[in-house]
Amino acid sequence: LKMGIDINHKKDRKVRRTEPKSEDVYLRLLVKLYRFLARRTNSRFNKVVLRRLFMSRINRPPMSVSRLAKHMGRGGREGKTAVVVGTITDDARMLTVPKLKVCALRLTEGARARILKAGGEIITFDQLALRSPTGENTVLLQGPRKAREAFKHFGKAPGQPNSHTKPYIRSK
Repeated sequence: LKMGIDINHKKDRKVRRTEPKSEDVYLRLLVKLYRFLARRTNSRFNKVVLRRLFMSRINRPPMSVSRLAKHMGRGGREGKTAVVVGTITDDARMLTVPKLKVCALRLTEGARARILKAGGEIITFDQLALRSPTGENTVLLQGPRKAREAFKHFGKAPGQPNSHTKPYIRSK
């Protein structure tokens, strides 16, 4: 009598999102559109946008207008559209906003007003799909994920040598 091999099924399930958790109908329509584009075009841009549309809000951090302007001011990026799968927020520290072409899921009222006042242009993802279905002349950007306050508490225990981790209480 031979015994069979016990197969380990612990790692069988692939853990990644295949659809957004949100039930927002407009987001789900965008997912339908970009799922089609990712399948039918040979463009990595669409695959990345689709994957980011699935992400949780923590993984879609906001991006400020100043950071956007800094990235778009680099060489060879003039005239291109900045694409942010997330929110673009206003930055009061920035006095003048340059002319920007922006595509984002959301914009705060202040950011929207300042970009339009500077003669910029704001488009949605469905308009972007019509303009550049493969993502040409676009710059895909994302906000800083690790800027969240919670990240300051992660790492080596506070109080240990060479630890720069923030304790959850200020003092004992």
